[in-house]
Amino acid sequence: MGSIFSCQLMAFESARQPLTTVDRVEIPRYMGVWYEIASYPQWFSRNCFNTSATYTLRSDGNVDVLNQCHKGSPTGVLKSAKGVAYVANTDTNAELKVSFFWPFYGDYWIVELGEDYEYAVVSEPGRSTLWILSRTTEMEKSKLESLLERLANVHGFDLSKLKFTRG
Repeated sequence: MGSIFSCQLMAFESARQPLTTVDRVEIPRYMGVWYEIASYPQWFSRNCFNTSATYTLRSDGNVDVLNQCHKGSPTGVLKSAKGVAYVANTDTNAELKVSFFWPFYGDYWIVELGEDYEYAVVSEPGRSTLWILSRTTEMEKSKLESLLERLANVHGFDLSKLKFTRG
């Protein structure tokens, strides 16, 4: 990796550019369980452990979303939130809208995706949210380091805001 200053400078320059998504997402391959590796903290995930998201394709083409975490400790009370998502950009399937409180929808943009759908990075155009997701509870260190470098240098994310999920 380059110096911290050069990474921060490149991230600042990248932040001026519009956020881009991956070229194409095969929605059926994206379905299943994803584990949160790291994220920008959000009020609803405060004090969460073992955070996961499960996506299930519905017959109408929309996606059922089930977010879960244990509150307070890895064995704490299991909390869940159910939502629904739909593809907002059918050219790529990488831009979705998700709602946990109808009629309010938020952007769910897939900005990185592993070749074998082994990891994904999700955000929104303003870069105020960021989730690193994996099909396993841990990511290989070298793969994660490479991903973090791209998030800063290519996508313009501020990695100082990133918190690694407790498991």
